[in-house]
Amino acid sequence: MAFFTSAIGILKTLVVAIGAGLAVWGVINLLEGYGNDNRATRS
Repeated sequence: MAFFTSAIGILKTLVVAIGAGLAVWGVINLLEGYGNDNRATRS
């Protein structure tokens, strides 16, 4: 039973790490694309 408990803990850590990485990537994409969609800034 201890093996399953440790495996669940590792899976939780992996899920949190993947989620955090995706969140950071999404924020970076939003910040990069923010200035490109504003028609007033285009020449």
